[in-house]
Amino acid sequence: MTVLNAPLPEAIGDIRVPTFDDIARHHHALAPWVVRTPVFEKHDFFSLEDTPVQFKFEMLQLAGTFRTRAAFSNMLTLTDAQRSRGVVCVSMGDQAVAVAYAARRLGVGAKAVMLRSAPLARVEACARLQAEIVFADDGAQAYAIAERLSVDEGLHLIHPFSGYQTTLGNATLGYEWATQSANLDALILPVGSGGLAASVALAFRYAHPDCEIFGVEPEGANVVSRSLAAGYPVRLAEMNSIADSLMTPFTETYSFELCRRLLSDVVTVSDMALANAMLALFEQVKLGVEPSCAAPLAALLGPLRTRLAGRRVGLMLCGSNISSDVFSHYLQRARTAREQRN
Repeated sequence: MTVLNAPLPEAIGDIRVPTFDDIARHHHALAPWVVRTPVFEKHDFFSLEDTPVQFKFEMLQLAGTFRTRAAFSNMLTLTDAQRSRGVVCVSMGDQAVAVAYAARRLGVGAKAVMLRSAPLARVEACARLQAEIVFADDGAQAYAIAERLSVDEGLHLIHPFSGYQTTLGNATLGYEWATQSANLDALILPVGSGGLAASVALAFRYAHPDCEIFGVEPEGANVVSRSLAAGYPVRLAEMNSIADSLMTPFTETYSFELCRRLLSDVVTVSDMALANAMLALFEQVKLGVEPSCAAPLAALLGPLRTRLAGRRVGLMLCGSNISSDVFSHYLQRARTAREQRN
């Protein structure tokens, strides 16, 4: 499926679309609160020798996730009264860790509504950052709890992927990357809800309009692919993937419309492809990353290999919140599969 790019509107619904100047100003406003993550060029990646690759090391961001940018973006706009009441978020893990981290640095109380199935490493990280954790059985219940806390306790609800302030915060990542890379032919971005891809693509398209931008989803959590095929946001009844950070059962109109206009294509990869990409990153770049972080490489090694052969490709490495035992399990799974193939 090829997604045709469309002109950007000034707003989607009642939410404004950030301009390039908006993003540039916000990037400088966030500078005291986040780190400028490096890029790394590799021209000899095994089996991709004809394709120069540039990695954007956003997994080195504070709290180990790109979501830290949007967490600060939202919290820095709070009034004194809102700060005194605190914030609440819904998360499988990374959003909760980012919000807890930003809240602690800003002296704001935080509650994180997390699924009981959330990775233990992320639950423990939230606890260390002194966020109050409320558990939910599923996503629908989690959002209901967060909305109730927002109403009953006056907590400011920080949306995990949609809306102006979250998009603006995440777009600073694309702006920063664009200032580091003047001649990339293509980007590959991980896709869960579509919020990160939409935000980074927005900033990069402003700076480098000729760069093609691709999204990649897990096969078992492909809500954006299905939404684009349908022509409107859809909801998944079931999801199954090792890339828990990309398991969002729905997208929203704002993120969906930006993805529809900005992404050239969205492809899917299997769990085995994700594990193989994790192993490749460990062996060739010496990185320990979570499955969602390996998704762009999995796409380049798989469905986008021929399409992007010989072009300069940027890969977003978005997060590193994974425990050593889970990481080892996936690497062993990939090694075993490789041995069986050979």
